[in-house]
Amino acid sequence: MTAMAAAPNPAPAPARRMPPVPGRSAIAARGWHAAHKWLLARRVVQMATLLLFLAGPWFGIWIVKGNLSSSLALGVLPLTDPLLVLQSLAAGHLPYRDALIGAAIVALFYALVGGRVFCSWVCPVNVLTDAAAWLRRRLGIKSGRTPPEALRWWLLAGVLAASAATGSIAWEFVNPVSMLHRGVIFGIGAGLAIVAAVFVFDLLVASRGWCGHVCPMGALYALVGARSVLRVSAVRRAKCDDCMDCFTVCPEPQVIRPALKSVGGAGPLIQAPACTNCGRCIDVCSVDVFRFATRFDQRSES
Repeated sequence: MTAMAAAPNPAPAPARRMPPVPGRSAIAARGWHAAHKWLLARRVVQMATLLLFLAGPWFGIWIVKGNLSSSLALGVLPLTDPLLVLQSLAAGHLPYRDALIGAAIVALFYALVGGRVFCSWVCPVNVLTDAAAWLRRRLGIKSGRTPPEALRWWLLAGVLAASAATGSIAWEFVNPVSMLHRGVIFGIGAGLAIVAAVFVFDLLVASRGWCGHVCPMGALYALVGARSVLRVSAVRRAKCDDCMDCFTVCPEPQVIRPALKSVGGAGPLIQAPACTNCGRCIDVCSVDVFRFATRFDQRSES
């Protein structure tokens, strides 16, 4: 009896290739904690800010009353979202004196340290969009369409026009920042759908789309901090090995190239108002190209 020939073994399926992890070289060079120093610092500030608001309703310790739109700290210091005040003025309503003082205090602070520091260090939606960006990289999602850069400026103008037309603070009816912050403090309600839509938009439609191209609050804070003192500097740009990790993690990657590559003879400081001063580029760079500096420091190290 002739033995039957053994069927050839099928070729193994190719292993699914995971997308590269930005910052892996930095972790190898400096260790995990050092390569996530500014990320951890941002999360501490965001959580501490939230806890200041939660201490009252949760524990009866009223350090700050209110929310990110309008609050009173230590019973004496008013803090108000400048966009809220601008909407009120556009609607034809003169805010209370404390609201005007609070908006001036907030605007002055962010004019010094960088307006979009609010976006990366305080705003609760930042945690959500960071999670969407991380998941997008893990899933290897490349599809999507980035909205035009001018969209957030048109939306900012549209918010003020809508307030003028309706006589109301129109943006606050749909503002994901206010909705998420109030929801965490007082309980998530109908605003959950809008917050979830921001996450899905960043995950499936446009990487970093909400903060980088849509949010009118980010547009206003970019204007407020256009001449701020605190900046990120590509002080050791000569050491750049073109790994592109900084571009991958930056929510506003267009701000990096002029300083990093001396485009048009630009100095090492990232001057663009859109920069969020988040420190992501500092964390992921294995050759320590970036660091925080002041706008008066134009030194470049070899």
